[in-house]
Amino acid sequence: MTSVTVGFIGLAILFTMIGFGMPIGFAMGLVGAAGFAILVNFDAAIVRVGVTTFSLATNHAIGTVPLFLFMAHLLFAAGIGRDLFDFASKWVGRRRGGLAMATIGASAGFASVNASSLATTATMGLVALPEMRKHGYDNALSSGSVVAGGTIGSLIPPSGMFIIYGILTETSIGKLFAAGIIPGILLALFYMTAIAIWCRVDPKAGPRGPKYTWAEKMRSFLQIGEVVALFALVMGGIIAGWFTPTEAGAIGSAGALVIAIIRRRLTVENAKIAIYSTLKTTGMIFGILFGAMVFNSFITASTIPLHIVNFVTEGGFPAMVVLLMILGVYFLLGMVLDASAMMTLTIPLFFPLITTLGFDAILFGVLVVRMTEIALLTPPVGMNVYVLSGIVKDIPLTTMFRGALPFVGADALHVAMLIAFPTLVLWLPNL
Repeated sequence: MTSVTVGFIGLAILFTMIGFGMPIGFAMGLVGAAGFAILVNFDAAIVRVGVTTFSLATNHAIGTVPLFLFMAHLLFAAGIGRDLFDFASKWVGRRRGGLAMATIGASAGFASVNASSLATTATMGLVALPEMRKHGYDNALSSGSVVAGGTIGSLIPPSGMFIIYGILTETSIGKLFAAGIIPGILLALFYMTAIAIWCRVDPKAGPRGPKYTWAEKMRSFLQIGEVVALFALVMGGIIAGWFTPTEAGAIGSAGALVIAIIRRRLTVENAKIAIYSTLKTTGMIFGILFGAMVFNSFITASTIPLHIVNFVTEGGFPAMVVLLMILGVYFLLGMVLDASAMMTLTIPLFFPLITTLGFDAILFGVLVVRMTEIALLTPPVGMNVYVLSGIVKDIPLTTMFRGALPFVGADALHVAMLIAFPTLVLWLPNL
């Protein structure tokens, strides 16, 4: 058998393992080690696994993961999610669909201190959804705004998906963080526009919320002032070059701990939950990355990426057409794979092609993260929808997916804008 044949057989076995429920990290590591042993030899495979795992474990960039996760869990314990929604609802809640817009705004704010889309969805599901339902919001609009707002957690830094992409492609995590800020803000505006159009077509879907005085609005701002300052310090320090993303994670965790203590919301039990949740999620991400790096070695040895590059370059396909085809593949894969699996499986295949065609690695990273976000909303594997369904039992899954559809349309327009105007992505990193 040729190396390419072995590579495709390995991919088929990997998808079969994942289909039967084997953890993605373990499946990729097992297939990668076995495939490398077949293509090279057993001793080389053992050495490759050892070198790869040691290199990854000693990479200072991977320390970013637990630090930012710990910061997020501490701020969650401090009740930041509720304060952000209270702030947003007081400022925009009076508009038609205002509470849904406030949910998007609060999700964007929570994403700035949280690396997980699923955590953002769960938080807003507990905080914002009861308020919208109490004010008579349509179930599709209310649930759709929660699950869509959760996807912003993968784009606005700190982002777990950017960290994974940066490690897999050896791209600067700090520049990826900077690249996600403007697209993240624009995405929130796109979602709010979708809500405004929805409520204009069907005014009963999002009734006006209560009216608040200017004094109440200003008091709500004071409740989130320290979080805004922490985000500005962490992200501003990365962009300005004062410290690395790993150092920023340490500063963010320390700042979150101080905020939680000052607010007197950090109990011993909350601290234990924050530590346990951080370790559990970190272990899962590390397992996926270890498996992915071993699998990458096998895919490279199989020469499949090289054959893909040669096929495209010799075929004379326009670079933009190839990019759109790759994004289409991500959209289809998002219907059957979760975000982390989709990224770790495809990056070894597509990244060499993208760089050969001359696309910027940071721009491609933002587009990949955008496609993984869309996957969190589309059936049958829309993880954000399933997370919300686990919290709210009396809204059918079909209603939630129906509520997410207008936001998927907004996603498509947002992705098209980023492709048409890459400066929106690259301006901050290029500073």
